[in-house]
Amino acid sequence: MEPFVAWESRYAIGIPLIDKEHKELLTLTNELYEACREGDEAARGLFKDVVRRTVQYVKYHFSHEEQILESITYPELAPHKREHENFVKKVLEEVKNFEDGKTFVPNTFVRYLRDWILSHIAVSDKKYAEYIFQRKKEGSLKVEI
Repeated sequence: MEPFVAWESRYAIGIPLIDKEHKELLTLTNELYEACREGDEAARGLFKDVVRRTVQYVKYHFSHEEQILESITYPELAPHKREHENFVKKVLEEVKNFEDGKTFVPNTFVRYLRDWILSHIAVSDKKYAEYIFQRKKEGSLKVEI
């Protein structure tokens, strides 16, 4: 069966560790999608478990990425961090709605995750990757990435 979202080389930013973490985010998104398709009470339990793991991994990845950007004194770190914070806030709001039994459409949530992750990689993450590679080329990058 085709995954909901498949990793493609165009998503790669060229930093192997970050690309690996991005692939894991897409794997978790696919797991969430599969849990949505089940549709019964067991699926809700599975969905809740995968959402919990996804939130943990997103926080881990964002923290890791921000540490790297801090270490290279990335000039756009503050807005990049805000993007991360707003995303986590939105996800946590949706998780709370889910847990409180409020209107929650898992498919909509999973599509939001996929779209946000891919657009964030394509725009914001590629932007800092270009900055890193430019600094490497100039020989002004003092840390190993």
